[in-house]
Amino acid sequence: MQVQRLAALFVIILSGLALRRFGYAADLPFFLVKYGGSLLWGSMVYVLLALAVTALIARVPPAAIAALALAVAICVEFFRLYHTPWLDAFRLTTPGALLLGRVFSLWNILAYAIGIVVACAFDPALRQSSPERR
Repeated sequence: MQVQRLAALFVIILSGLALRRFGYAADLPFFLVKYGGSLLWGSMVYVLLALAVTALIARVPPAAIAALALAVAICVEFFRLYHTPWLDAFRLTTPGALLLGRVFSLWNILAYAIGIVVACAFDPALRQSSPERR
C-alpha cells in the first residue's frame, strides 16, 4: 500500500509541476491551471500525510487522514496572511510559491478540499478496508 501511495505522490507532484509549467503554454484556461494546481496540492498533502501517519500508526481511517490534511491545508492558506520580509522573499522563489503560495484565497481552500476528497477516494487503504474485499 505504501508503494502505491509513493507512486501516486510522484504522479501528483509531476502533474502539478507540469500543469504550472506548461498549462498556459498549452492554452489551458486560467481556472484549470490555477485551481487544478491547488487541487493537486491538496491531493499531495493527503498522500504525504497518509504516508507519514500510517508509518507511525498502523491503522488510521482514510477519513481521519483527510480531516488532518484539510486542517493542514487550511492552516497553510491562512499562513499566507502572515508577512515578514524573509518569508515574503521565500514566497517569491519557486519552492516558496509551490509550497506556501503567495496570495490568500478562500477558493484555494475549496480546491484543496476537492483534491483531498479525490485522493481519499482513490486511497488504496479505502479499497482494502471496504466490505466487498472481506
